Amino acid sequence: MLALKVLEGKSVNSIELSALRSWELPVLLHAIAELPLNSYKYVAIHAPSQFQENDETEIADSLRKLVPPSWPIIIHPDTIFDFAIWRRFGKQLAVENMDRRKSVGRTAEELSIVFEKLPDARLCFDIGHARQFDTTMTEAYRILKSFGGRLCQVHVSEVNSASQHDPLSYASILAYMQVAGLIAEEIPLIIESRVSADQIESEIARIHEAFPVGALSNRAV
Repeated sequence: MLALKVLEGKSVNSIELSALRSWELPVLLHAIAELPLNSYKYVAIHAPSQFQENDETEIADSLRKLVPPSWPIIIHPDTIFDFAIWRRFGKQLAVENMDRRKSVGRTAEELSIVFEKLPDARLCFDIGHARQFDTTMTEAYRILKSFGGRLCQVHVSEVNSASQHDPLSYASILAYMQVAGLIAEEIPLIIESRVSADQIESEIARIHEAFPVGALSNRAV
């Protein structure tokens, strides 16, 4: 609720709700009906980024039961134990590409293996992860060219060497501009940069600079 309060009056029309820790998920799911989300054109939810195998079915069942079917559910491929459990979500599920710490989901080839097992799933493209893994942006280009038709949203931040999400620097802006043309204007950009409330608008401005596609007022940030 605090984060939503901070965003009031800001120039954003897309939001991702996150329960990155498994114990946070029941609280978030049962609060959905009370959250002030009517001003957002696009809402997604991020599944926990780590859980035990014996919790997988319960987590998936809770998401399937309580998340509106129009909301994409973002999942890290390295959390999946049983692909059959997640296959039933179809197009509602969006697989996120990973940073260099992980052993799966970092490259176009690794994502291809995941999508073979989840043929209807979409892509949540984390451009910061892609740049951290390959600063030349070649892998970012290959992922977008291979799976651009699956793209439903983009995570935007600068991911540092410790895999933390920082505000965009001039270098990351230049890097992201190299592949911005492969991302359709209607695709929502989800800001993951760690910024204070009074830095939100300036970070949005930097993101618009990194993704100079068409009329910026139409870009879903």
